[in-house]
Amino acid sequence: MEDDRFPGWHGTTILAVKRDGKVVVAGDGQVSVGQTVMKGTARKVRRLSPGGRDVVVGFAGSTADAFTLLERLEKKLEAAPGQLQRACVELAKDWRTDKYLRNLEAMLIVTDGTQIYVVTGAGDVLEPEHDVAAIGSGGNFALAAARGLLETDLGPEEVARKAMAIASDICVYTNGKLTVEILEA
Repeated sequence: MEDDRFPGWHGTTILAVKRDGKVVVAGDGQVSVGQTVMKGTARKVRRLSPGGRDVVVGFAGSTADAFTLLERLEKKLEAAPGQLQRACVELAKDWRTDKYLRNLEAMLIVTDGTQIYVVTGAGDVLEPEHDVAAIGSGGNFALAAARGLLETDLGPEEVARKAMAIASDICVYTNGKLTVEILEA
């Protein structure tokens, strides 16, 4: 069932791959409204530097909602420097319980180069089991491809790029114009 508040909005694909002491976060650039591609070069992966420590966040869903969440996450990280899990849990709690935030339509992948978390408005803060996480309309395709590619000797960036290429070949709401950020542990 489609949400009337977001008619025809379809997401994106964000993928995080952890390997060899690095975390690579890749996101496609397509923004679609219904069956129309509105933009092909959106930047849905961002680097934040609260307190001097880099954190990379990828988002799927409404851009305005995601930016609201990014601002809140940055404040949580400033309040708890070096404690990514705590900041993510606090954000998820606020997101689920705050009357305004609870209506936000987005999902986040957050990493500091050591840990990866998927944060949702349902109050979830999930840490992937297989050092790979994906969200968005093409997320399951990218996730499956990345898990298969982790069986090879490819480096984390190559795994992420190849998995995103596979997702963009399958998901009509995902393109091959990537933003890629890399953090080392």
